[in-house]
Amino acid sequence: MAIRLGKHPVAIAAYTSLKRITDCGRLPALIFTLSIAAGALVMPSLSEAQSFQHPGALNNQADLDRMKTKVAASAQPWKSSWDILVSNTNGWTNHNPEAVETITVGGGLPENYIRLARDAARAYQLALRYHGDGSTWAADKSVEIMNAWASIHTGWAGDTNVSLRSGIYGYQFASAAELMRDYSGWVPADFTAFKDYMLNQFYLGGSRNKDFLDRHHGTRGTHYWANWEHASLASAMAIGVLLDDQAIFDHALDYFYDGIGNGNMNRAVTYVHPNGLGQWQESGRDQGHSTIGPQLLGVICEIAWNQGYDLYGSLNNRFLSSVEYISKYNTNRDVPFAPYVRDWGRLDLSLERTVYREISSVARNNLRPGWDLVYNHYVNRMGMAAPYTGDYAAKTRPEGGGFNYGGNSGGFDGLGFTTLTHSRDPIASDVAPSGLRATQEYDRRITLSWWGSARAT
Repeated sequence: MAIRLGKHPVAIAAYTSLKRITDCGRLPALIFTLSIAAGALVMPSLSEAQSFQHPGALNNQADLDRMKTKVAASAQPWKSSWDILVSNTNGWTNHNPEAVETITVGGGLPENYIRLARDAARAYQLALRYHGDGSTWAADKSVEIMNAWASIHTGWAGDTNVSLRSGIYGYQFASAAELMRDYSGWVPADFTAFKDYMLNQFYLGGSRNKDFLDRHHGTRGTHYWANWEHASLASAMAIGVLLDDQAIFDHALDYFYDGIGNGNMNRAVTYVHPNGLGQWQESGRDQGHSTIGPQLLGVICEIAWNQGYDLYGSLNNRFLSSVEYISKYNTNRDVPFAPYVRDWGRLDLSLERTVYREISSVARNNLRPGWDLVYNHYVNRMGMAAPYTGDYAAKTRPEGGGFNYGGNSGGFDGLGFTTLTHSRDPIASDVAPSGLRATQEYDRRITLSWWGSARAT
């Protein structure tokens, strides 16, 4: 596939940067970083019009074809994940959509957003069922669910948490619709109505994707945690693909590189340690939220990849550095931690500042679906070594999705089933190590780190 390398003249093969960091009151240290890697900095062109690839949100046609072939051959690990999907979807043959006029999130009001979470998961899983074995009843039920929400759901109520939920369920519903866009049983007028629904109830409107990313509810740019912004970015990107809307897609793509908040890749990974592990912005908060990071950012990177943009490899594979960090700690191994300063609060009030001095062990070893997507990209698509990511993925395999990880909202944060949709056979050719990085530490030691090869022994 052709990967767009960018408006800034360069897919840089080598660059140097001098960074100054302050360790919470200690004397500044100078860190010299030398990165040698194809795509160390990859900036896509946001001004050039492109033709969107369909299906091209979380899954492309090659994913669906591979899934179908592997399931038909009873190949593992695909078949085990498929069996979970079949068990789930078999229970929905007579399901009545849970659509309501107003979705309520927070604000001291009775909440009902779990209805949206459940139906978004159902629509996606039913769409996968249809593509896996041709079950038209599953396709019809997926479309029925989406039509119901498009015709009934007209508003949101609650507090700022509307931003988070419209992001998570926005990307999930858009990903389901993208899988069904060419289904002959989806009447064109109904498909158009659903696209309008996604635009007006998820991307536009107060507290929804665009408004949240632009205004942050009147708070400082770094007030909200990375997962809030990544939810809105994933939703905007998926909706942009669904609607063939370049401006919406570019809004998310641009924010990934240049946004003022923690969804910006440079802020989401707060520090790359000398050993190459990238500290996640929420690592000092708790591991339940830290593990949402790869779950959501993997979606963003995969949607972009399906449209020809390599966000996975940007900034010397900075995303992989963070997944390795999170995976290592959540498979019971220690990781380094650099003090992290979080600035937050409303713009019209005094600055609030919280310092995190150690990694949080709360919810350590938490397992979430979505790791097979990330693991298979780096290891089996790109041929890179990702040992800790592999260990974590092995613990989650075979993945299920919504309804397989508990009944509360946390069990619906990710669509899951990436064992089924994104597992790949091992890469057949050797890939040379890349991304050499030299870091001079406080004591003048120089530490080298690089990305190894998946096939190295």
